[in-house]
Amino acid sequence: MKAIILAAGHGSRLLPLTLSTPKCLVQVGGRAILDSQLDAVAAAGFDGAVIVGGYRIDQIAAHLAGRRGDPPTTLIFNPFWSVANSIGSVWAARAHLGAAFALMNGDTLFDAAILQAARAEPAPGVTLVVEPLHEPGLDDMLVEAEGERVIAVGKHLVGHQATDRSLGLILSGGGTAYADALRAVIGEDEGIHAYHHAVVRRVAEGAGVRALRIPAGARWQEIDRPEDIAHWQAS
Repeated sequence: MKAIILAAGHGSRLLPLTLSTPKCLVQVGGRAILDSQLDAVAAAGFDGAVIVGGYRIDQIAAHLAGRRGDPPTTLIFNPFWSVANSIGSVWAARAHLGAAFALMNGDTLFDAAILQAARAEPAPGVTLVVEPLHEPGLDDMLVEAEGERVIAVGKHLVGHQATDRSLGLILSGGGTAYADALRAVIGEDEGIHAYHHAVVRRVAEGAGVRALRIPAGARWQEIDRPEDIAHWQAS
């Protein structure tokens, strides 16, 4: 299984930190977000990582070239990073979607235990890693799940009851269900402006998606704003 890390966007909500630096290279706790992610990927036993870059990709390439140790990495350019939403980065990595993968956002920090738990419970088809929802936060990607079955995913669940929040971590044991849904969603009107969770929603409506809840006490944090950095460093 390889990790696919979506790290193409500008990260405008982290300005001025991202004025001249790609979001994945912003320092949190004295380390680049990307380094923390790659270390967690290596600790979880992944076979490698595919990073999808866009904004200031030359800096990402130089950073990866100077990095030592596991996992082996491949850098892919998303030429549509400035005009498409995150689904464009998934599309850029579509050649890697037939084999087993774990797809994650390039602005999210995880305890390695989260990735280890996800790998330790392999399942056929598509799995969405979630956390039980106690109080919705700003910009949460909400999930309605019945037991281990995902019913709906979205920023706004009209007509649905949110039970969990998504970590943006999606796993596939292989097969075509995810790739087929990606082609369908990105081919729709305004499809390039969809969040990549729209692909999960499409799979949930068809073949089905399993909800996997993170271990109790495991930490994760999406780094969207400067206050998110402070929150992670204080926790």
